[in-house]
Amino acid sequence: MKPTLAITIGDPAGIGPEIVAKTLADPETYSICNPVVIGDKDAVQMGIDVAKVDLTIHVITEPSQATYHHGAIDLIDLQNIDPTKIQMGKPAPMTGAASAQYVIKAADLALAGEVDAIVTSPLNKEAMHMGGYNYPGHTELLAEKSDTSDYAMMLATGNLRVVHATTHIPFKDIPQHLTKKRIHTTIQIAYNACRSLGIEKPRIAVAGLNPHSGDGGIFGDEEIKIITPAIEQARAEGMDVDGPVPPDTVFGKAAGGQYDIVVAMYHDQGHIPVKLLGMKYDEEKGKWDSVSGVNITLGLRFIRTSVDHGTAYGKAGRREGTANPDSLKEAIQYAVQMAKTRKNQ
Repeated sequence: MKPTLAITIGDPAGIGPEIVAKTLADPETYSICNPVVIGDKDAVQMGIDVAKVDLTIHVITEPSQATYHHGAIDLIDLQNIDPTKIQMGKPAPMTGAASAQYVIKAADLALAGEVDAIVTSPLNKEAMHMGGYNYPGHTELLAEKSDTSDYAMMLATGNLRVVHATTHIPFKDIPQHLTKKRIHTTIQIAYNACRSLGIEKPRIAVAGLNPHSGDGGIFGDEEIKIITPAIEQARAEGMDVDGPVPPDTVFGKAAGGQYDIVVAMYHDQGHIPVKLLGMKYDEEKGKWDSVSGVNITLGLRFIRTSVDHGTAYGKAGRREGTANPDSLKEAIQYAVQMAKTRKNQ
């Protein structure tokens, strides 16, 4: 049986409605899942128009009313934007609040067991804050909804999967947030993530924090005092963990297949290699040839995957419909795989 996914449209002033329309215009989406869109009817219709796809909208109030028929988007319409006041490509309180409300509704459906997973389109943090939702991003909002403190962000593209020990904090504060407990918890979360993807015996690499993983303490002692003890504890518990591996080589090894997942110490350490592999820009064409990559929140009480890019305000609403839906399609594929694995466990 195909899993049911709640798909949010993201910030209505961004490219979310467009990439949702393009993704649901692809019959392959319906062959692997039953999609329910969470958003606003006017915004979704705008996305259909920009994408230039042949779709209608079937408004519902709950997933049980959906028909899951390719060609008609099953939409839970929250009616929370005024289309006459929307400013495409700009952060605003109305659209920022709406984007957060879509996520909250999707999480409520997941917690109630009405959907098997949620897939989120991009929102803008500034707009969300303007709308009264003062979270660093999706991850922290969903963690609060899930009532969990042991969560982590995983990015994935191709063979490379990266889970982060710390995420949205200033660079200067990273060392004080890296504790043996936090790193060990992240290793455990990484192990569980691989298992949820059907990897029975995950090979986990833990990146160092400092150049050359500290080089025996010459360039910093966090590897000796914090990271290695966390690795040793995980090994004692039966996990296959390597490290601390120098951060300038570990991601290349993982992308080549030596590891199933990498534990990164901070946001950009993990984000840069994933986006370098997944996002390809063609200067001559003036556009992205590839926008792949998935953001997955681990440790929640429900499955959540997302695109690995922002609202792309510069493209939003442009009638040539240039927004690339690849990342959303990949996020849906991950959600389907995780939902099926969870049902079989």
